[in-house]
Amino acid sequence: MNPPKVLVVGASGLVGTAAALAFIQSGWQVVAASRRAPALLRSERCTAISLDLTDAQACTAAVRQLSDITHVVYTAVYELPGLIAGWSDPEQISTNDTMLKNLMEPLCQVANLQQVTLLQGTKAYGAAVTPMRVPARESQPRVAHANFYWQQQDYLSAKATTEAFAYTILRPQLIVGPNHGVVMNLPPVIGVYAAMRAFENLAFAYPGGADWVWEATDVRLVGNACVWAATQPIAEGQIYNLTNGEVFMWRDMWPAIAATLGVETGPDEPMSIAAYLDDRAHLWPEIVQHYQLQPLTLPEILGESHHYADLCFATGARSAPAPTFVSTVKIKQAGFTQTFNSEASFCHWLDDLRARKVLPDLR
Repeated sequence: MNPPKVLVVGASGLVGTAAALAFIQSGWQVVAASRRAPALLRSERCTAISLDLTDAQACTAAVRQLSDITHVVYTAVYELPGLIAGWSDPEQISTNDTMLKNLMEPLCQVANLQQVTLLQGTKAYGAAVTPMRVPARESQPRVAHANFYWQQQDYLSAKATTEAFAYTILRPQLIVGPNHGVVMNLPPVIGVYAAMRAFENLAFAYPGGADWVWEATDVRLVGNACVWAATQPIAEGQIYNLTNGEVFMWRDMWPAIAATLGVETGPDEPMSIAAYLDDRAHLWPEIVQHYQLQPLTLPEILGESHHYADLCFATGARSAPAPTFVSTVKIKQAGFTQTFNSEASFCHWLDDLRARKVLPDLR
């Protein structure tokens, strides 16, 4: 009997790559779909297909070859330049809604789907427009605000009913992993910032504002949760928050990050890390040449993640922003209990980026 076959959509992204790897390691057949080739997936371990979800005709043509797909993990997202302002933009909302439909409508016509996992995030709790309840729980009423989560969720719920497949929604908080050039991953940003500071003979100063207690989620945990959701009947029709299982503050983590990168800390220097890096983009080719790094441009490394860094570091904040804590009791009581040390997670992925010569070894 052939193993089940999962279609991972957005496979070049942070969660998509991790999900594909987790399913491969669990013995599944994997089809990895993305607009650009997944840099961290070896082709012999999965089937990679190029797919532009904004092109309805291309999606219809592509899924004709996917009639044996049994599961879907949907991680694709369309973001506007600058990131944060786009979260409530009608174009962004409409595009993300259309992308999911462009895939699911033809796929449901050719495949006998058993389960679909959809990725959201803690923006679902309205943190972009109002203080979140503490902790945010999956059972709480929706916070009315413009975002694409509700359209996708309502569409998927209705489609699951008419097509008789199960679905699960996962909401991880601040995902940390190895991918560069994506919209929300901080290790490449932190590593580039450290390299720029070292190149200018400056200390690895913490650039953020007021202390803000955070939760993070190692991307390996998210990938494993996707496999769990695909195999556990208890996950059917459910929404689950995900975190590593602990909280942290950036200033407390900064010395360990500095030690991992081989740089010295110094007094805080509040600044926009996005503006700092953009202003010094001309230095990056020199750093690449000096350390013999992969020939990647700065935008190819940062994506939109440096704008996300400003948000996460509370840039310009004189007092602590409202807390964004989510409860993970529900998924743990359902049986998924994996945890990660957040500090070790950041350091692990910085080491990984350095080993792949995306970031320099500054030691």
